[in-house]
Amino acid sequence: MNSILYKKQLSAEVFQMRIEAPLIARERRAGQFVILQIDSQFGERIPLTIADADPDEGSITVIFQTVGRTTHLLALKEVGDTVEHLVGPLGQPTHVEKFGRVICVGGGIGVAPLYPIAQAMKAAGNEVIIIMGARNQELLILEEEMKNIADELIICTDDGSYGRKDLVTAPLKEFCEATPKPDLAVAIGPPIMMKFCAETTRPYGIHTMVSLNTIMVDGTGMCGGCRVTVGSETKFVCVDGPEFDGHLVDFDNMMNRLKAFKWREDTDHHRCHLEEAIEEAGKR
Repeated sequence: MNSILYKKQLSAEVFQMRIEAPLIARERRAGQFVILQIDSQFGERIPLTIADADPDEGSITVIFQTVGRTTHLLALKEVGDTVEHLVGPLGQPTHVEKFGRVICVGGGIGVAPLYPIAQAMKAAGNEVIIIMGARNQELLILEEEMKNIADELIICTDDGSYGRKDLVTAPLKEFCEATPKPDLAVAIGPPIMMKFCAETTRPYGIHTMVSLNTIMVDGTGMCGGCRVTVGSETKFVCVDGPEFDGHLVDFDNMMNRLKAFKWREDTDHHRCHLEEAIEEAGKR
């Protein structure tokens, strides 16, 4: 059992938790993730990025959005409650070195996995420019934490309620056209956002790394649910990734695969997820 040590609601549907996991906290590196299972009764296993870790406390920090049954049930848990199964660290860690000028682009909940990577890039001596995007100001997360890392922070909102009214690709293109141009770009967020970030940097020859969040079950490469096409090769996000060269990822194929179970979501989850979770919790 892994105890919940801290809980905070960051926005309407986004929560931050610090969970007791001393072995994972000691071994984890930027870019890696865990597979979490709330308990044996609810057997769904979900991947969550390790947003931070404290080896002294023996804890890891996860940030998640309530989009399905398990995340809604997890959001109902409080400090002192437990998570039955937590496996990690999984995946390949981010390759970190002193590149020079690194542009980190995060969209929505993608800011959470971007945070430890930006931290690591700054600690390696890079100039770190961070671009964050969200639909509106209320959905922005980790702004203060990113400010503490960034040499420059740019915020974009779709509705213009905060920062620039723009897509994140607009300032990204401006930096690509500047002198000196970036030595590396890192983009994490919705697949369509990562696709267009990669297309923005492609004409300028800027190496662009993306972190993929695909359908995942076991986290060991056995189920094949997370497979993606990178270049001409089939890769498994859980063991080969989650990070890949954004210029080589077949995003259209990936987005089609992400729709594989949409019919089930539409038929089985037509009610409010949170209402269902509350009802289930009340029956126990």
